[in-house]
Amino acid sequence: MFSNEVLFFGGFILVISVMLLLDLGVFNKKDHVVKFGEAAAWTIAWIALALAFYLVINTHGDLVHGMDSYGELETIKNKYAPHLRLIPGDYQESLEIYRKNMSLEFITGYLLEYALSVDNIFVIILIFSSFGVRPKYFKKVLFWGVLGAIVMRFIFIFVGSALMQRFEWIIYIFGLLLVYQGGKIFFEGGEEEKIDPAKHPVVRFASKYLPVFPRYVREHFFVLKKGKWLVTPLFVVVLIVEFTDLIFAVDSVPAVFSVTKDPYVVFFSNIFAIMGLRSMFFFLSNIMGLFRFLKYGLGVLLVFIGGKMLAHHYLESIGFKTVYSLYVILGILAVSILASLIIPEKKEVENEVLSNS
Repeated sequence: MFSNEVLFFGGFILVISVMLLLDLGVFNKKDHVVKFGEAAAWTIAWIALALAFYLVINTHGDLVHGMDSYGELETIKNKYAPHLRLIPGDYQESLEIYRKNMSLEFITGYLLEYALSVDNIFVIILIFSSFGVRPKYFKKVLFWGVLGAIVMRFIFIFVGSALMQRFEWIIYIFGLLLVYQGGKIFFEGGEEEKIDPAKHPVVRFASKYLPVFPRYVREHFFVLKKGKWLVTPLFVVVLIVEFTDLIFAVDSVPAVFSVTKDPYVVFFSNIFAIMGLRSMFFFLSNIMGLFRFLKYGLGVLLVFIGGKMLAHHYLESIGFKTVYSLYVILGILAVSILASLIIPEKKEVENEVLSNS
């Protein structure tokens, strides 16, 4: 069973690695400004891949843990999905129940992670603007940011899962953290964020411990000067993006653990969301102004997820299912997007009043 589990996970990592290498070496040979149409096409492509993986889990989810008997299925179920009701002795029917639950957990976690990535995009746009990064280098910076994020998420998710298996009370710490962060985002959603490049902790760290060249050198991360290698400001921006993702992972990873306790499902949903982050960045950066209430919606979303973690025993006892979480997430996102489109901005209303007076 262990070898099959490792084989499936290794195959997943291999496919993701090949796709990243293709992106870097084939589709990204030349730095360029990503247009809206290209970003929209890649966004659709990544969403399609995530949906395809959902179908794979729905039909072959047992391959994730390498199960081939009812006893092994029950062991995995008790470890990661104790709320499921299997049919004793009927391996095939029980396997169908498990596969459907796992695929639902994946797509719910993916949607949740994808939604929370929007807040990450807000900050990345602010970083690029504050540090004066040229638009044609955005894609390269985000590529290496995504690569580092995959490694960090892998460590974060599997360490977090091991701790939750050993210390169940950690789920309440995560829940409180999410409620706090959600409330903070909701009440500060209308405030304009700012970044002071000189005071950013990563800039201070780099200035103190790394030999930093004082200006950008086209697309290069490193430059050789007088026989000594120096890091460029563009490399420092990559470090800032990595640091930002680490901060957001403190919210998003525990949030997905509210949907499933299976670290593999958490990892899969995180990776597909992160892989689609770059294309969604270029897609949303062109229309971000249309969704001004989306940050409030993300705040409500985090409060809901945090509350769900705090009350998970009670919710399980009354039969609260994963699909209900999916409905709530979709509802919150739909309301915040519709409100952004329907309710006019105060400035526009004030301008109309002034023009008519």
